Amino acid sequence: MICIFYLFDIFIKLLAVSISNKQQIIRTINLSKLETEIEMFKDSARINVKAGNGGNGCVSFHREKYVAAGGPDGGDGGKGGDVIFEVEEGLNTLIDFKYKKNFKAQAGEDGGTSNCSGKNGEDLIIKVPPGTMVKDDTTGIVLVDMIKSGQKCVIAKGGKGGKGNQHFATPTRQIPNFAKSGDLGEDYSLILEMKVIADVGLIGFPNVGKSTILSMVSAAKPKIANYHFTTLVPNLGVVQIEQGKSFVIADIPGLIEGASEGVGLGHEFLKHVERTKLLVHVVDVSGIEGRTAIEDFETINEELERYNALLASRPQIVAANKLDIPGSEENYASFKAELENRGYRVFGISAATNKGLKELMYYVSNTLSTLPDTILLEENKDEEVIYTAREERPFEIHIEDGVYVVEGNWLRKVLGSTNMTNFESLQYFQRALKKKGVISALEEMGIHEGDTVRIYDTEFDYSK
Repeated sequence: MICIFYLFDIFIKLLAVSISNKQQIIRTINLSKLETEIEMFKDSARINVKAGNGGNGCVSFHREKYVAAGGPDGGDGGKGGDVIFEVEEGLNTLIDFKYKKNFKAQAGEDGGTSNCSGKNGEDLIIKVPPGTMVKDDTTGIVLVDMIKSGQKCVIAKGGKGGKGNQHFATPTRQIPNFAKSGDLGEDYSLILEMKVIADVGLIGFPNVGKSTILSMVSAAKPKIANYHFTTLVPNLGVVQIEQGKSFVIADIPGLIEGASEGVGLGHEFLKHVERTKLLVHVVDVSGIEGRTAIEDFETINEELERYNALLASRPQIVAANKLDIPGSEENYASFKAELENRGYRVFGISAATNKGLKELMYYVSNTLSTLPDTILLEENKDEEVIYTAREERPFEIHIEDGVYVVEGNWLRKVLGSTNMTNFESLQYFQRALKKKGVISALEEMGIHEGDTVRIYDTEFDYSK
């Protein structure tokens, strides 16, 4: 009998160890899932865009029976496609740009014979969610702020098509044996930043009930659970007050102390508060987290102040949540008295039981009607442009092993348009170099007769 009890005791201990290990595995899996969700949440991305190059002009001469020597009839190249950004309603993350980072529009077709122009390249349209800000990665300049559904903006312009040789015929040059190459399409490295567009932002510590409030006042179905950081991506909901009167509310993921310095996902989450007109600050007055409501309130506002003083000055309505938990009423009374002395409007609510939410939402709606549209917090907002032409030096010269190397985008185009076996085409090339100041720049650098000059893949000896 003693042996049986001994074996049974061993079995119970092994079972307990097994359950403990299983729980540890579950916790590990949940942590892994959390990290995966954080990785999947993308509210910023770096991408490269390239507009299509213009098609090259054609060198051609009219050939027809009984016409021994027709004139030049080379057609023009087609224009390269533009890269266009368009806002599409329904998109809410930039996750797609994690997997595809390079975008290239179609090039224009080359010109043909018989004065036939090449076909224009198709534009590349890139869909982005509302609230996407597009910045130049090199300069940091805001190119465009994509807000409204259907809004379009040309970010990179396609190159112009090159001219066919028909355009270079003159009384003294009746047989032009050269044409112009197409221009290169613009290319940019861009930073995309997405900021939620909402009238009202729910802010507060993790697990204070923001997602529950959103689910009770709108048709949104956010993830709700009794642990921190349930919400990793901002959730949007529409609150319908009455016929024709509604507003958009966003459940901003929970902030923590140090968020303004980027602790956790602080910067990513704070960005989403910037567009809101009004903040509803949700606090837990039950004290079950071991913190006081007033401490939570002050901590979050300190983080807002550190991140951006303008953001901290946004109107705030305070929602004291979890009044259904025993002991909350006493905490709420002292908290409300303190906050109202500071000039805040405080509502006592229970998101779990729907208590006080109707009164809160009506007050929010009435307050919104008195507020102007939100100004973005970007310091260079006044300098925002829809399209900024890239400024670049016409050419650069440096010496490598005694060879004068000349580089510049326009030089690549002129070189591609030059027929090195044709005297008239070479004269045109030389005139272009003089006009742009390349020759004088070489002389200022001390070039001598017979020195080698390299322009991309072409080398020639310098001669006055």
